[in-house]
Amino acid sequence: MADTAVLLAVEDGIATVTLNRPQSLNALDAAMAEGLDAAFTAIAADATARVVVLQGAGDHFMAGGDLRVFKALNAEPRDARPAKVSPLIDAVGVVVTRMRSLPLPIIASVQGACAGFGLSLANACDLTVASDDAYFTLAYINIATTPDGSGSFFLPRIVGPKRAAEIALLGGRFDAATAERWGLVNAVHPRADLAAQTAALAARLKAMPAGALGRTKALLNTALDNDLPAQLEAERDSFAACTATADWEEGIDAFLDRRKPQFNRG
Repeated sequence: MADTAVLLAVEDGIATVTLNRPQSLNALDAAMAEGLDAAFTAIAADATARVVVLQGAGDHFMAGGDLRVFKALNAEPRDARPAKVSPLIDAVGVVVTRMRSLPLPIIASVQGACAGFGLSLANACDLTVASDDAYFTLAYINIATTPDGSGSFFLPRIVGPKRAAEIALLGGRFDAATAERWGLVNAVHPRADLAAQTAALAARLKAMPAGALGRTKALLNTALDNDLPAQLEAERDSFAACTATADWEEGIDAFLDRRKPQFNRG
């Protein structure tokens, strides 16, 4: 499977999605877009999955779109190019939509380059951890184009409009410490510790109540688009639904018994 653009492994409740084009810095092409779609479709259908880890093979997370694909596109007449490139952009949009609708927490584990759609992809995850040698850039402006794959959607929501404009309009590169300070990254670890720290975070999430995690993610998805009455209603309905679960019962009993809860009972 070494030539497969995206690898999926589900073990002990943790689904690991690996971008697997290390020779190209995991740059996005059609095969990778298709592989990501297949992976997240499979995870959604897997009742054993509790947490997702998204990572890159080799030394980098993702260096954006494959510019060799775009170079080949330039052989086409200019008025024919939009129709040629649009299916790839639609495909990554589908992937991001699947990720946000998935009722499981998704952790991006980032090392090396996180550029272009790589940054969009990391921003679409619920949590992001990075190695101390990771670096980030939106980069689209540097090839005279605009963000895709949710790049313009999540960025201002995470860092605010002024910082988003700086990142998107200037196309600069920034390090992991800066990404953490701006809120794009939850934690930065030494490169040698990244895998272990990612695994520890995944294990922590796996031990939490899966239903409540999924409902919390759904509430966060709507929080910036709903008005206050709509969000309050959504919160009420979500809280009420949680009380009808065995995990709710376990959480209350464990708290009152002063013991660690054993969740994911349903």
